[in-house]
Amino acid sequence: MVSSSSKYVYISMVLATIFWAGAFIAGKMAAASFLPLTLTFLRFLFTLPIIFLLLKMKEPEKLIPEKRQIPPLFVMGVIGTLGYHFFFFLALRYTTAINSSLIGATNPAVTAILAVLFFKEKVIPSRIIGIAISLFGVFCVLTNLDPEIIGNMVFNVGDIYMSLAVLCFSTYMLLSRKYMSKYQISPLTATAYTFLICTVLSGILSIGLENPLPAILQAERRVWLEILYMSIFASVIGYYIQLNSINIIGASKTAMFINLVPVSTILLAVLILKEQLSYLKIISALIIIGGVYLASRPEKDFQAK
Repeated sequence: MVSSSSKYVYISMVLATIFWAGAFIAGKMAAASFLPLTLTFLRFLFTLPIIFLLLKMKEPEKLIPEKRQIPPLFVMGVIGTLGYHFFFFLALRYTTAINSSLIGATNPAVTAILAVLFFKEKVIPSRIIGIAISLFGVFCVLTNLDPEIIGNMVFNVGDIYMSLAVLCFSTYMLLSRKYMSKYQISPLTATAYTFLICTVLSGILSIGLENPLPAILQAERRVWLEILYMSIFASVIGYYIQLNSINIIGASKTAMFINLVPVSTILLAVLILKEQLSYLKIISALIIIGGVYLASRPEKDFQAK
């Protein structure tokens, strides 16, 4: 029987997936006005005060990290926050929100592959099948099963950038699990300081490489609302809901809700961006979600069957 608190968590996690899906839509629209580094900087600039306020309220003793925690936080910030969002916003300049969300949905499967390759984690046969299924779904998205594209191996550059974003985030997931345990870094501390590192570095790189001032001065109010949406709803509120869910129902059950993100993104992209939805995209989404579900289920779930 599901308790009332658990029901609340399940409802809130569905809401969080809608917020995260909305980031693909808002990011797609904002990417037309700002280059990737500038957009990354602005998104996290508005997030920083809120996330540090949360850190001060909930974990005041961890407001200042220990000296030994700074190098791992820097690595996590560069790879998982700056690297992921740079490629994410770059991808959205060239590909659809639907494609980017479907490729992004393979994060758990790619993480599982990297864990086996570099961390020597054991993998059960059912998980291998799930990984293979999800990657086939991505292959369908990348190629549209077009013989000419498959034969020439020429893909949409935006889809390639999104694949690199997934690789960054999957690497971050594995490193953060290792670093947070080894250096006793709390999730809230890790989030706050990776956001800070990303904001500083993306700001410096943006000024040096993208000359953001003209775009900032010319941006319409709509664009600022899109950035604020990503900063507040997709980053802070979505993160807080996820953290609360992990505390109440556990990490494995919480992770399953990620499978709803591409579904929500497809619906929002069709309704808001008027993107075209083909039968192949629907089938690809089902293949990816099914494969990721198999690949990311806890081992004990398989053993209980």
